[in-house]
Amino acid sequence: MGVLKHFEGMTENSQLWFRGVRSSKFRHVYGEPAKREKCYDNIQITKNAHDSQFCAVNPKFIAIVTEVAGGGAFIVIPINCTGRLDFNASRVTGHAGPILDIKWNPFNDNVIASCSDDCTIKLWHIPDEGLSVHLTDWLVELQGHKRRVAYIEWHPTAENILFSAGFDHLVIVWNIENGEAVNVIDCHSDAIHSMSLNRDGSLIATTCKDKRIRVIEPRSGIVKSEGMCHAGSKASKAVFLGSTGRLLTTGFSRHSDRQYSIWDQNDLSKPLFTDTIDSSSGIVFPFYDADTNVVFLAGKGDGNIRYYEITDEAPYIHFLNQFLSGNPQRGLGFMPKRGLKTSQCEVFRFYKLHATKGVCEPISMIVPRKSDQFHEDLYPDTAAPKSALSAQEWIKGANAMPILMSMKTGEQNYSLNITSIKQRHNMMNMPEPPAIDNNKRKFAFFVSRNDTGL
Repeated sequence: MGVLKHFEGMTENSQLWFRGVRSSKFRHVYGEPAKREKCYDNIQITKNAHDSQFCAVNPKFIAIVTEVAGGGAFIVIPINCTGRLDFNASRVTGHAGPILDIKWNPFNDNVIASCSDDCTIKLWHIPDEGLSVHLTDWLVELQGHKRRVAYIEWHPTAENILFSAGFDHLVIVWNIENGEAVNVIDCHSDAIHSMSLNRDGSLIATTCKDKRIRVIEPRSGIVKSEGMCHAGSKASKAVFLGSTGRLLTTGFSRHSDRQYSIWDQNDLSKPLFTDTIDSSSGIVFPFYDADTNVVFLAGKGDGNIRYYEITDEAPYIHFLNQFLSGNPQRGLGFMPKRGLKTSQCEVFRFYKLHATKGVCEPISMIVPRKSDQFHEDLYPDTAAPKSALSAQEWIKGANAMPILMSMKTGEQNYSLNITSIKQRHNMMNMPEPPAIDNNKRKFAFFVSRNDTGL
């Protein structure tokens, strides 16, 4: 009888164990580093200790912040120009202090924003063929921060809207069409450690040195929700988990263990779920892919990248696997989904800045599939390089989800988005956006500003 009970118990435990192993199409995702000739070599990568990525990528270019005496500079390399970089390669060199963050415009692959120790944000136009001489003339200069500018983020769906966070404890919302601040958000008591926008850009989440996480309405500056984040003294980072209504943060426990937490954006009084990662010392950065619901966690100074799947049921996050490497990372850029190779089942691509040598190494995250056909389940429609709203429409209160494009055909799907925009326009008695190619309009705007000496 005892043996039978023991056997029944084993069966029950086995069923529980089998139930605990989730089936997922991303369970066997693996990281594939590029061969040496496909890396970017001989780069004087910045040694700045600031906790940003120092690398920004789009389907045309890769930009990397470099180490220079005096002011700040970054190089811009056409994405296919791999191999050894000329030591005297042309740079963007218009800042008076070290550059702390760079971000490509999501709607114009030739425009990049940079922020610096010199308290300014500058926008630059990069020609299609790359730089042939040092670039010192910016398109727009944004002045408003009283101390150095730590982080910048573009609005995900409205064109010409940029967010900046400075060491003056302010988040400034900019309209770059006229170079003016739309709003100054002054609700932080200490240095801001990260900021993230939700899918339609109607909310911004921040983490702060005061150990609090906040969800803020950026046009009004109203704090919608606030709570204590991670208890450790090192920097926490936050990212919105797409349109799920949840956030993920990374940080440190009171005992200096690295951990992550999942939060309800409407109630930050306590996390929905918290788990320990390990006891290393590097700050962990989260990268979320809204198309696959996979989040990647990469620590500064680590060689590995862990990845997890996000679901709608508690505990909301499930460990999948990790990419292991013996080379520690100083920063990580990533390619927008529209720049990935669908024929290789590539679902994410990092650009890893090596901490110990002047190399930037692409790492492809690949789902193992035997067929090289297009896999609909891996590639839902993704964000297109088109804005859903103009700056003025967003400033006046309109919100819109990203315009989507097919990963198979490259065609854009306007139907759902444009309908919702039209409804909002009718409600607000606003004119509909003109049906004009956004890149042409934006380029014309920048050229006109440049001609007038602005």
